[in-house]
Amino acid sequence: MYEWIKALHVIAVISWMAGMLYLPRLFVYHCEAEAGSKQSETFKVMERRLLKAIINPAMIVTWLAGLYLVWAGHWYSSPWFHAKFVLVLIMSGVHGFLSRCVKDFAADRNTRDQKFYRIINEVPTALMIGIVILVIVKPF
Repeated sequence: MYEWIKALHVIAVISWMAGMLYLPRLFVYHCEAEAGSKQSETFKVMERRLLKAIINPAMIVTWLAGLYLVWAGHWYSSPWFHAKFVLVLIMSGVHGFLSRCVKDFAADRNTRDQKFYRIINEVPTALMIGIVILVIVKPF
């Protein structure tokens, strides 16, 4: 059962990361659209659907499967896992921030520019690299 849950976890992580990398990119383009325009309204639908149908469920499955793997594999005392856990908590915080941004765009309250979203788009990438290295290499 452990290997099946691990496969589910990896699938969920890939889905979560795909959404976390795509959503800020949508924000970059949404910034260019005039509030109330057809283009802006289309971005609102895309952002909401991406968040609700892919990113949120993928994060939930990632967490549930990951917690099972930690418990079943007795990884909770491993130092590499503690570091990974911190990075996953930060990733979850970024997820929450992006969720807030979706709400701001939906209400035409975005105050940030394209440059901000281009930079924030790199945060999930950096976290993902750290997490993968910790899981595969287990450096400590």
